[in-house]
Parts: sequence; C-alpha cells; structure tokens
Amino acid sequence: MDHGDSGMNQRSYMTQPAAGASQSAATSADAFTLANVSFAAGGRTLLHPLDLAIERASVTGLVGHNGSGKSTLVKLLARQMLPTTGAVAWNSRKLADWHSRDLAREIAYLPQQTPATDGMTVRELVALGRYPWHGALGRFTATDKAHVENAMRDADVAHYATRLVDSLSGGERQRAWLAMLVAQDCQCMLLDEPTSALDIAHQLTVLELVRTLCKTRNMTAVVVLHDINMAARFCDRIVALREGRLLLSAHADEIIDSTALEAIYGVPMRVSIDTTSGRRLGFPA
Repeated sequence: MDHGDSGMNQRSYMTQPAAGASQSAATSADAFTLANVSFAAGGRTLLHPLDLAIERASVTGLVGHNGSGKSTLVKLLARQMLPTTGAVAWNSRKLADWHSRDLAREIAYLPQQTPATDGMTVRELVALGRYPWHGALGRFTATDKAHVENAMRDADVAHYATRLVDSLSGGERQRAWLAMLVAQDCQCMLLDEPTSALDIAHQLTVLELVRTLCKTRNMTAVVVLHDINMAARFCDRIVALREGRLLLSAHADEIIDSTALEAIYGVPMRVSIDTTSGRRLGFPA
C-alpha cells in the first residue's frame, strides 16, 4: 500500500487563503461567486466570512464534520437564507436581485428532509418541477409534459411512473426527487446530503446519476457529502469547511492527502492506493 503523506504543514490549511478560493472578480467559468459571505443566527456565527467561486458545468462537493457549515452554505446558495454579510451571485448577478420565479428556473434545491408525498405518484412528483414555468394557476402544456417524461427517462424512473413515491426504496425515491429537479429544467442542482440514508449501492447509483446529468445536460451541481471517498470519486472539485470557516477548495484528486484530510476532520488520517482502480482512498489512521 502506498501511503500519501505529503509533508505539508497542517497549520497552513487554517491560516492561508484556501486553494482555488475566489480572490478576484468572477470569470465566465464561474456559476456562483461569494464575496465576504458570512451567516450568523441566535448570537452564533455559523459561517465566517469567505470568498469562493464554484465552477459552471461541474460537480462540487461540500465536505466537513457535522456543524462545519455545509448546510448553511448550500442554503445560502439556494437563497433559503440571506447572508449576514457579503453577497452571493449566480451567473454574475446577485441572488438578491433575482425574481423568485426566475431564480427557480435556474436553481433547484433538494433539502436533507424532503416534504411529504402522501398519495403522490412518481409522475405527479416529477411534474411539480414544472411549477416555476407555469405557476399554480397555469396550464400544464405539452411542453411541460415532455419535460416530465424526459426527466423521468434521464433519471431512470419512467418504469415506475405510476407507483406511489412512498412505496419506493430510498434510492428509488431519491432518483424520483432528482427527476423532479431535472424537470425543472434548471441550470444548477443544490443537494443537501442526498445519500445520507442510503446504502452503498444506492449511494453509488444516485451520485453517478448526478454526475451523468451534469455531463449530459451541461448542469452545475453542489452536493453536501459526508464520505470523502465518495466525494473524491464523483466530484470535480471539493470545498472543505471546518468550524464555519472555508478550509480549502481544490480539485478532487488533490483532497485525498493525509495532511489535508486531518485538517478537515481533526483526526489522524492515512491514504492508500486502490490497486484495482488506482484511486486514492482516505481513512482514519
């Protein structure tokens, strides 16, 4: 086994600007840009001021221990919460300047706890993704129907379109929710721990689907994940947070480093090379 110690000083991850963090004006390759963004509530700072750029048409993983600020950050990207300081921009336009319906046509958000779907079929759930395009009183058109059918096909849920969502397995249900986001015809998916309640097989299926959708539809995805090896396998870039601070932002293949992993999780970590796939894998020492 080849251990990947780099000899880098762990302290540097906490004291230097994060690798790849946005320190200048947004570029055409950036989907999101965050400038001096922080969030505080109830007298506590949940996210300390940070600058960050998230690339367009890529999968970015948010990692870190519980309470590191991952969900806070993704909610700020989704405009579910407003920053205490600074500004978040999507496509070079501040989120605060977007009309709600226009933003919903661009960005889709899937929270950790999805709403109840009592008595709802998969097709009915996926059709909810068309709401930003026709509204509550709008007419469901042939175009809307085509988007729903295409989304179910792309997410591989068309074969149980008439089944109740609540009758599906966890992995099948997550694919149905992803199909709803695809039907929204959005440019970006924000997913808060979409694999947390799934077994390994379904985790692989869901994350492979996210990656495939981004590739085939030229979409951007930001995914909150706990498993660093899954993040490195399926994400193009990884953003790591610790105690509400931006620790580092780097290409996924640069994250699996014992010093970087110890800085992220606060415990000694080791790295090995999988002899079959050649992937670097991190695990506690």
